[in-house]
Amino acid sequence: MIKVGINGYGTIGKRVAEAVTLQDDMEIVGVVKTKPTYELRGALDAGFPVFASTKSKVDFFEEMGVKVSGVTEDLVEIADVIIDCTPGKLGVNNMDMYRKAGTKAIWQGGEKHAPIGVSFNALTNYSSSINADFVRVVSCNTTGLGRTLYPLRQKYGIDNVQAVMVRRSGDPKDSDRGPLNSIEPVLSVPSHHGPDVQTIMHGINIQTMAVKVPTTIMHVHCIIAELDSEPNVDEILGMWESTPRVNLVEGFLNKDGDKIRNLPGTAEIMELARDALYTRGDLNQIAVWKDGVHAFGKKLYYYQAIHQESDVIPENIDAIRAMFNLESDNMASILKTNKALGID
Repeated sequence: MIKVGINGYGTIGKRVAEAVTLQDDMEIVGVVKTKPTYELRGALDAGFPVFASTKSKVDFFEEMGVKVSGVTEDLVEIADVIIDCTPGKLGVNNMDMYRKAGTKAIWQGGEKHAPIGVSFNALTNYSSSINADFVRVVSCNTTGLGRTLYPLRQKYGIDNVQAVMVRRSGDPKDSDRGPLNSIEPVLSVPSHHGPDVQTIMHGINIQTMAVKVPTTIMHVHCIIAELDSEPNVDEILGMWESTPRVNLVEGFLNKDGDKIRNLPGTAEIMELARDALYTRGDLNQIAVWKDGVHAFGKKLYYYQAIHQESDVIPENIDAIRAMFNLESDNMASILKTNKALGID
């Protein structure tokens, strides 16, 4: 059993912790919080040992009736691997602590690739992380792009990709995030998403733009992929249908010449996830609109939706297996993780 510690029990950290408990080859040995907020209730209910981020915070926890098992450094010493879910651009500062303890670590997509050196996606480059000490699971958007672009590249070859990320402004619980009544373009081109894809699909030619919109539900990608050979839409849909963690959805149903709304947008997709009784209504899979896939010559046009809170969760589990070489084959790990998490 691999001993897993979670440094940062927030949106991603708590989901990864729960996913670990469903696996038969790893276990949670503790979680770190900076303060005893409401999210800590989930850790206490699950029986996870709680660690304060620093010694100066211990009294704060105990004043709130939370008994701590130590501080971050103590958890690092007992864990085989730390999943670092601390705020982006801050987590990499913990690298020396992990290295000194001889503890492996996984960071999230908010960190840069360069200081960590290995970026991870279970489908595209699992083998790069086998026996690695430090790994970065790429962002929710990069994860989603990898899941659909990789099989396209394998089947048809890709000459160039252009994609626009229509991004949510914040997660549902982030009441302090914006914009509230505005649309904000990312004025630097490419946005960080394109270079990030290149860390898990080396050599791919991709340019990206992004715009932030006032929603909290999902991201939407508008993608134009110019392939090396002319694509067949039905063949591509069949290929994506068999790709793990990709779900095809229909925006509209056609009957007697009429279009009937089915899953035309992100609100309906997330409602479907709730109706399917996924934990929290999360959607670990990405959704591709079948009726939004079109080919013109060698160019393929399609749309996909990304649930930013959860699509990277199974990737963290697979990254653990790769780093400890529990599974040398990526599909074996993916299928094992999917079965444990109930991913269709």
